[in-house]
Amino acid sequence: MKKVFAIRLIAVFVALLVIAGCSTNQNNSGKDDGKLKVVTTYSILYDIVKEVGGEHVSIHSIVPIGTDPHEFDPLPKDVQYMTDADLVLFNGLNLETGNGWFQKLLESSGKDGEDAPVAEMSEGVKVKHLSSKGLESQQDPHAWLNVENGILYAQNARDALIKADPDHKEDYEKNAADYMKKLQALHDDAKSKFEQLPNDRKMLVTSEGAFKYFAEAYGLKTGYIWEINTESEGTPGQMKRIIHFVRDHRVPALFLETSVDQRSLETLSEETGVPIKGKVFTDSIGKKGEDGDSYYKMMKWNIDTIYNGLKP
Repeated sequence: MKKVFAIRLIAVFVALLVIAGCSTNQNNSGKDDGKLKVVTTYSILYDIVKEVGGEHVSIHSIVPIGTDPHEFDPLPKDVQYMTDADLVLFNGLNLETGNGWFQKLLESSGKDGEDAPVAEMSEGVKVKHLSSKGLESQQDPHAWLNVENGILYAQNARDALIKADPDHKEDYEKNAADYMKKLQALHDDAKSKFEQLPNDRKMLVTSEGAFKYFAEAYGLKTGYIWEINTESEGTPGQMKRIIHFVRDHRVPALFLETSVDQRSLETLSEETGVPIKGKVFTDSIGKKGEDGDSYYKMMKWNIDTIYNGLKP
């Protein structure tokens, strides 16, 4: 209830700002630069859209780099960005539904109508569902962790940008084609790498169960402590189950996500004697200038880190 109330207060605050005369045609510098104003829900979409949109787009990511997008409390500026946006892009697949933050942003910014310039980046993905008891009907949102789905995201970004800004269609098509070719090469390299692993080492264990799409794409079996970040995390029952899993499957390595608390995985490592062989990216790219600071770089980092950690 507190979160809902906070969102309502934000909406009222922004409404007052708009009434007072806040411009809806200005970029971050306060000047109209003529670029298409795009809002994405989190940093991975931000980076994909930046690659496809190039010089013709000005992009704002609502969820900051390194922050969990499952549940998020937007700031007043985010409502203003949504209000001003020519195009809003979100992941879908149950990612932005935690505490209802995204739907309330759409309502507060007047972009919840049927004809609103809002598009789902995961459209066309072969959906996977959660397997935890009581959650079986929920979609697993982490489709981008299969690079083939990243290519699909780029296609959807291209189509949404062309619809919103047809004058630059040729540039969006060229940018997308170049980017998708680069991603396809990365995907092919990943498949080749993981095919080289012995079958008894094709085991990927992390804190969160975010790697279903990745594992299916690259021929791995997954294990995890909790399935999705909106659950309770690291409970005694979860720890008991994963300890048995790691021992029974003789898991050779564990991998820690950059966006989660490391203590549960460290406990698992101590209890089983299995080493943590590296950090991997799930819900966010890395900070600018650091490892994994783009979608391509984060996926290459994940592929290399997991492969090197599992190989004999």
